Amino acid sequence: MVAISKLLNQILNSHLKIISIIIIFLLLSPVISIIISSFQNTYDLWLHLINSRLKYYLYNTFMLMLGVCLTTFVIGVSLAWLVCRYNFYMKNIIEWALLLPLALPSYIVAYCYTDFFEYSGVVQTILRDLFNFSSPSDYYFPEIRSLGGAVFVISFVLYPYVYLITKVAFKSTPSSLIEFAEISGKNIFYFVSLPLAKPAIVAGLSLVLMETVSDFGTVDFFAVETITLGIFNLWLGMNNLASASQLALVGFTFVIVLLALELYARKKQKFNDPKFNTHNFFNIQVSKSKNIIIFSICVMPILFGFLIPVLILIENSLNYFHLENFNHLVTIAQNSFFISFTTATIIILLSIILTISIKYQNFKGFNFLSTIAGIGYAFPGIIIALGTLFFISFIEKFVNLSLEIFSIDLNLILIGSYFLLIFAYISRFNAVSFGAINSGINRLPPNLLEASRSLGNPFWYSFRKVILPLLRPSILTAFILAFVDIIKELPITLLLRPFNFETLATYVYQYANDEMLERASSAALLIVIIGLLPILFINKIMNINKKII
Repeated sequence: MVAISKLLNQILNSHLKIISIIIIFLLLSPVISIIISSFQNTYDLWLHLINSRLKYYLYNTFMLMLGVCLTTFVIGVSLAWLVCRYNFYMKNIIEWALLLPLALPSYIVAYCYTDFFEYSGVVQTILRDLFNFSSPSDYYFPEIRSLGGAVFVISFVLYPYVYLITKVAFKSTPSSLIEFAEISGKNIFYFVSLPLAKPAIVAGLSLVLMETVSDFGTVDFFAVETITLGIFNLWLGMNNLASASQLALVGFTFVIVLLALELYARKKQKFNDPKFNTHNFFNIQVSKSKNIIIFSICVMPILFGFLIPVLILIENSLNYFHLENFNHLVTIAQNSFFISFTTATIIILLSIILTISIKYQNFKGFNFLSTIAGIGYAFPGIIIALGTLFFISFIEKFVNLSLEIFSIDLNLILIGSYFLLIFAYISRFNAVSFGAINSGINRLPPNLLEASRSLGNPFWYSFRKVILPLLRPSILTAFILAFVDIIKELPITLLLRPFNFETLATYVYQYANDEMLERASSAALLIVIIGLLPILFINKIMNINKKII
């Protein structure tokens, strides 16, 4: 019996290894497909691109990244320092409220601010009434639908990445270094906290820039021709998938550089001082005038990044509420919840399988391969959609041709199905759940499974009864993060959705593009409400950490 049991375990472990390799290959297949498809000859089209739009794609992408990088750096680092250093009015509320803009997709903020800042919007209407301006030629007002407008919108949505990571770094500043700086008469911020937080800041900025490169809805609505929008135009406008793949490879260079910077920053993160008791050096009481100034500075990003867009959505939702539209919105919401719940569940299962392979089966090289398999999250959704289309169309043709050999006319059709959309989502967002589950399982004591196995229990029984219950918080967190990301995803859904299938994101996009934001506001508001879930989880975790410290 013992020999049979060992044989069964060996067979199961062998199958698990094969399954894990297949999962990793499938997750990487969109990126591999783009590389392979880019080998086609499109010389004439590239000659046309070089002479026409390519310089604008590259210039706008670079300037957008530069503008967002500088803006989020100033906002995120400044807020992190003010929150860590000073004790001011409503600090506890503002500290977590500064994360609220993460709940809003940038394209929704772009729609709101176009309505808010355009000529017929609230701001310019008030200016004309105050100063008796009669026409646009009487005054100058920045155009929101521009490169600068895109920098403004994306920066106020993404600065929390820099703020959150930098704040943790500032709070981890060793007290011994702060004491030494004060004795030496050096500025704590410039000579201690900022240099030590540099790796964290670089990591935060890398995340911001990856999201910036991935943005489609904002740049499309503002007509800013970036590489992402160029891929979209080549694919649908010129119907040339090969040249779109080649332009996607150009976009790869931006993402690879950012990934290299992020990995470099992680390696630089070292904490050598085990004492983080810096309470006496932070939470400094300030005068009433400074209190007002610091409070005002901290409120501004919340105002522009969250409150104004949400108030616009609420007003439009109340003013243009119709029962017929509400019933249609319920159907759209059901579609979004169905596709997001299904995909998030599959992602969780795949992440658990990969985590088991790495942690308990000791498959060599799987840690590296699983990390590479999550690279899809770093690439724009439109690139993943393009790669998925290439790969699935190949599988579709291969299966149909193979079956014809045996005189079987299956006529398998995957393009335009739910399978295609779910596959692209999995490839794009698996890294989110894998990271949460993998970090959760690494925090568990390593001997728990061995203790259960020593009692004679099989591996899978021990994992299900011992490890899985302890992983529930990590699994729930991973599920929520993946679910919310899929709800907000626009380009993949827009390009690969089945015929006559709408989600909240595509519903908002279509009406906003037709200058009918009021019809889209209720759906956009629902996306924002769902997007608040991770913020609430982060706030809960932060509060738990405070109690522990």
